[in-house]
Amino acid sequence: MDINSDSHDLISAVRELVFQNEEKGKRAAELVIANEELIFQNGEKGKRAAELVIANEELLFQNEEKGKRAAELVIANEELVFQNKEKGKRASELVIANAELVFQNEEKGKRASELVIANAELIFQNEEKGKRASELVIANKELVFQNKEKGKRASELVIANAELVFQNEEKGKRASELVIANEELVFQNVEKGKRASELVIANEELLYQNEEKGKRASELVIANEELVFQNEEKGKRASELVIANEELTFQNEEKEKRATELAIAYRELAFQNKEKEKRASELIVANEELIFQNEEKGKRAAELIIANEELIFQNEEKGKRAAELIIANEELAFQNEEKGKRAAELTSANKELVAFNYISSHDLQEPLRKIQNFSNLILTKEIHNLSDKGKYYFERIVSSAERMQQLIEDLLTYSRINVTERKFEKTDLNYIIEDVKIDLSEAIAEKDAIIEADKLCPASVIPFQFRQLMVNLISNAIKFSRPGIPPHIIIISKIVNGSTLNNELLLPHKKYCHLTVRDNGIGFDSRFSERIFEVFQKLHGKEEFKGTGIGLAIVKKIVDNHNGIIIATGELNVGATFDIYIPAE
Repeated sequence: MDINSDSHDLISAVRELVFQNEEKGKRAAELVIANEELIFQNGEKGKRAAELVIANEELLFQNEEKGKRAAELVIANEELVFQNKEKGKRASELVIANAELVFQNEEKGKRASELVIANAELIFQNEEKGKRASELVIANKELVFQNKEKGKRASELVIANAELVFQNEEKGKRASELVIANEELVFQNVEKGKRASELVIANEELLYQNEEKGKRASELVIANEELVFQNEEKGKRASELVIANEELTFQNEEKEKRATELAIAYRELAFQNKEKEKRASELIVANEELIFQNEEKGKRAAELIIANEELIFQNEEKGKRAAELIIANEELAFQNEEKGKRAAELTSANKELVAFNYISSHDLQEPLRKIQNFSNLILTKEIHNLSDKGKYYFERIVSSAERMQQLIEDLLTYSRINVTERKFEKTDLNYIIEDVKIDLSEAIAEKDAIIEADKLCPASVIPFQFRQLMVNLISNAIKFSRPGIPPHIIIISKIVNGSTLNNELLLPHKKYCHLTVRDNGIGFDSRFSERIFEVFQKLHGKEEFKGTGIGLAIVKKIVDNHNGIIIATGELNVGATFDIYIPAE
C-alpha cells in the first residue's frame, strides 16, 4: 500500500510537473514569439525611421531640385527675354536690310535706266560719229574733187584767160558749175560761198572786163590762198573729228567701265540678296528654335508644376507616415510594457519551476532511490525466501523504478532546456557528431550501425543543447531500426535562403543551415508527423521499445530555442527523415 501510495503521489507529481513544464513551455514560446515580434517591430521601427530619414533626404533633395528648376526657369525666362530682344533686333535688321534692298533695287533701276540712256547716247554718238565720218569722207572726197576742180579750173582759167575771148559760153558753163560748187561749199564754209560768189562775180566781170584779167588772176591767187585756208580749216575739222573720235572712244571706255561697275553692282546686289536670304533663313531657324525653346520651357514649367504637386503629395504621405510611425511607436511602447509584464511573470514562473525542479531532482528521487535500493537488497539477499511469483513482482518493481528514474531524468532535461542560459557559438557540427558517436559507441557497435556525416556546414548553436539534440535523433534511429537490418543513418547539411523555402515560419531575408537526419528504420505513419514531438506521446508500446516519449519533445524544444523549425516525414518500414532549419548566423 505504501508503494501504491508513493506511486500515486509520484504520478500526481509527475503530471503536475508535466503540466507546469507545458505551461512553462507555452510561456517560453510566448516569450520567444514576443521577443521575435519585438525584434521584428524594432526592425520595422528602424526601417520606418530609415524610411523617414530617406524621405526627409529625398524631400530636401527635391526641394534643392525645385530650387534648381526654379533657377533654371528664371534663367530660361531671361534667356527667352534676351532671345526676344535678339529677335526684335534681327527683325529690325531685316527691316533695315529690306529697306536697303529696296533702295539698292531702286539704285539698280536708276543705274539700269542710266545705262539705257548711256547706251542710247552711245548709239546716238556712234551714229553721229558715223555721220561725221561719212561727212568727213564726203568732205575729203569733195575737197579732193574741189582741188582737182580747182586745178582744172586754174588750168581752165588759164585756158579761159587765153581762150576767154573765144569761149565765153564755156566760161559761163564753168561759172555755173563754179556756182554749183560754191553752193555746195556753202554748207561746209560760208567763206567758200562768198568766194564762189566772188568768183561768179569775177567770172561775170571777166566777161565784161577782159582787161581786168590780171586783177582776177590775182583774185584767183587770193582764192587759192583762201582755198588753202579752207583746206587748213578742213584739216582742223579733221583733227577735231579725230579728237571727237578719241573723246567718243573715251566715252565708250567710260561706258564700258560703267557697264563693268554695273555688272559688279549686279553681282554685289545678288550677293547681298543671297546674304539677306541666308539671314532670313537664319531668322526663320532662330524663330523656330525660339518656338521650340518656348515649348521646352513650357514643358519644363509643366514638369515643375507636376513635380511640385508630387512633392506636396509626398510631403503629405510623409506626414501620414510620420503620424503612423508615432502611433506605431506608442503601440510598440505599450507592447514593450506588456512584454515586460509577461517577462516578469515568466521570470516568476521560472523561479517556481526551478524550485519544482529542485523538488523533483531531490524529493521525488529520494524515495525512488530507496525503493530501488531495498528492492535490490531483497533480490540479492532474500531471493531464496521468495516464491517465483514474488521474484516476478520484485523484478517488475525494479523495472518500474528504473523507468520512473529515466522519466524523472528526461523531465528534468526537458525543463532545464528553457531555463539554461542561451549562449550561441559558431560551431563546427562535424565535431558534435564525432562526440555523439563516441557517447553512443556501445549502441552503435551492438546494432552495427553506419553513420554518414561529412562536411557539415558550421552554424551558430548552443553547443551542449545541440549535442543533446543529435544524441536523441541518432539514438532514436538506432533504437527504432528494423530487425536484422543494420541501421544506416545519413546526416547532411547546406546553407539555404529563407526566400526559397516557402515557409511562413522562416524569414525570407535570412540564411539558414538546413540539417537533414535520415535513417532506414521502421519509420512512422505520416499522420503522426506532428504528434511525435508532443510530451509522453509514443507510437509503440513499452513492450516493443523502451522509452519515456520525451526524447523528440526535447529535440523540438531545442530547435525552438535556436529560432528554427523541425519537420518530420516518414514511411512505414522504409525510414524516417528529420529536416532541421536553424539560422546560419
